[in-house]
Amino acid sequence: MLRTSLTIACTAFATLSAAPALSVALEPIDNPIVVQRADPWIVQHEDGCYTFIGTSPKFDEIELRAACRLNDLKIAEPKVIWRKNDKGPMSVNIWAPELHEVDGDWYIYFAAGDVDAPWSIRMYALKNTAANPMDGEWTEAGRIQTPVDSFSLDATTFEHGGKRYLVWAQQDARRSYNSALWIAEMDSPTSIKFDTVTLLSEPTLDWEVAGYKVNEGAAVLIRHGRVLVTYSASATDHRYAMGLLWADEDADLLDPASWHKKAEPVFTTNAAVGRYGPGHNSFVKAEDGETDLMIYHSRDYKTLRGTPLTDPNRHARARVIYWDAKGFPVFFSDKTD
Repeated sequence: MLRTSLTIACTAFATLSAAPALSVALEPIDNPIVVQRADPWIVQHEDGCYTFIGTSPKFDEIELRAACRLNDLKIAEPKVIWRKNDKGPMSVNIWAPELHEVDGDWYIYFAAGDVDAPWSIRMYALKNTAANPMDGEWTEAGRIQTPVDSFSLDATTFEHGGKRYLVWAQQDARRSYNSALWIAEMDSPTSIKFDTVTLLSEPTLDWEVAGYKVNEGAAVLIRHGRVLVTYSASATDHRYAMGLLWADEDADLLDPASWHKKAEPVFTTNAAVGRYGPGHNSFVKAEDGETDLMIYHSRDYKTLRGTPLTDPNRHARARVIYWDAKGFPVFFSDKTD
């Protein structure tokens, strides 16, 4: 039986009145860091260099690019490591790839449909055993199965307390929303324990149901005694926005009562600074190895050039994350990057 007892928190944040000075001098970020790449994800390696992955605007391939400076990612030579199949599963709508190192191998988790049923979106994985994800051969590692066979996407994974977890977005036919967030323990890099599947967050707040009732695009950051999960909600136009969930780091992450949700979005459209529909973020360290950065996508105009899917101009951007006195992230939605 599904248990749901997530706490909505309205006043959990002691927000800062102004951005504090950074402890180190950072090179100014030349935004956007990569153009026409939505759902950006970056891995920083032991040598400090970065590998970037994001959604191709044609939804037909997966590419990687690498650089040792964030500002060089936009000019780095992309390497296409996989192209969609001609038919059957993984033949259309190749969305939101994420790069993860799990048990010494590299995996890319992504969503895709069948060209004969384009909205049959499900989650899949690619695998590479090379030390560097830019090298070696990427092979198809199969579908990530969930207890319900329905629209599912945006898989992300993290390790905590000796366990590996998967968080993803999925539709539930028993409910009226487009997608909610779920969490489960993994028993391999490409499979979950069905008996651990837990509902993490449903779109119930006004800002989560604008255009579409959506919770998706989760990203995990463990800081200051908490497991923090950002996510995106509503339609993928200017109404798209980011929210925040959290649990204490010692809590049972598979117990819905462990999780809290901020009642208001933490990062939103701001016409004054030319930001529209920010969302589907990830986290990475800056080149100093200390400063937390948020990597996200947004458009710089409101009126779409086509539809949210056919307009390719969601660009990958980076901005510094600040922290309040209680150890919560502050995103300063009123400020530029």
